[in-house]
Amino acid sequence: MAVSKSSLGKQQHDNDQECQKKQEPLIPGLPDEIAELCLLHLPYPTQSLARSVCCSWNRAIANPGFLLRKRSLSLSLPYLFISAFHNSTARIQWQALDPRSGRWFMLPPVPWDKAVCPTGFACTSIPHQGQIYVLGGMRSDTRASINTTVVYTASTNQWSTASPMVIPRSFFAAGNVDGKIIAVGGSRAEYNDSITSVECYDPRKDTWEHVAKMRVGLARYDSAMVGGKMYVTEGWTWPLLSSPRGGVYDFQSDTWREMKDGMKEGWSGVSVVVGERLFVISEYGDCPMKVYLPDRDTWQYVVGDGFPRETMRRPFVVSAVEGKIYVVSSGLNVAIGSAFEGQNGEFIAKWEVVAAPMAFHDLSPSSCQVLYA
Repeated sequence: MAVSKSSLGKQQHDNDQECQKKQEPLIPGLPDEIAELCLLHLPYPTQSLARSVCCSWNRAIANPGFLLRKRSLSLSLPYLFISAFHNSTARIQWQALDPRSGRWFMLPPVPWDKAVCPTGFACTSIPHQGQIYVLGGMRSDTRASINTTVVYTASTNQWSTASPMVIPRSFFAAGNVDGKIIAVGGSRAEYNDSITSVECYDPRKDTWEHVAKMRVGLARYDSAMVGGKMYVTEGWTWPLLSSPRGGVYDFQSDTWREMKDGMKEGWSGVSVVVGERLFVISEYGDCPMKVYLPDRDTWQYVVGDGFPRETMRRPFVVSAVEGKIYVVSSGLNVAIGSAFEGQNGEFIAKWEVVAAPMAFHDLSPSSCQVLYA
């Protein structure tokens, strides 16, 4: 069942009023500031369970400042949140992984009114706010594009609905630029046409507005955020039958320009940004990893450990945080890698694999986001 922001806000207000009337301590016998430290040490996802203990715990944990205090105390840790679907039924589910312990947790289902195509929607996140944004998509029954905005908040383990996008769209790119959500291009599947319009969502105002259009519609999307710019490409489609196209959106100037030839020609896989470096894991052969060198407009192969192709089967989705690269493959096996620059200017990669439970063998990933929780 969908929960709107307004209804959540009213419920939270009512809970706060009830707690103020009762004047309940967080933990009897302890000052509230000490008790709050105890709550701050609760790991995800037990925070959401703890909210049901009493009114005062619910108020403390649901407070927007709770996650900020966890971050300031270095208690907020990165978790992987993976959208996946069953190959046999196309049913969608979200799983969260604690990469330190290898424990998995299932999220509540996304509150869509109708079943949607498992690869048609776009996802992005604001990691330090612990929120995932699931945007648009295509209905499975009518193949009509939709414009919904659904938000997952890790601290409450709940989905809520936000203002819908202006234009229904599916198979498009999305990203986070300076805390704003950008939705780029895509198609309206029922009309079989491409979309060049771009929209920007302000989470504080809960509003979408049009920004500068793309110069040309693209057929297949990958995107990356580097230095306040959004790089969008249709990339190579194996077996490399056509040359790709791409554009670059500058958020500050609200303008688009053409992507450099070397960048778009070598963008041959799924992308991930580590620091200010753009990497791709190629979708052919043994899945070699490359890094883009902007000064030379060329790609350089990464040396070191080869990508663990023997345990990682396509399709891949990827994300990164704190210098770590997380690649999720079919069956939800996760390769955790690091890439660093060597003394001779070469880039070196190291990999380890976290094997998923056998129960996930029929699952294919469609999105991977890293959140602090």
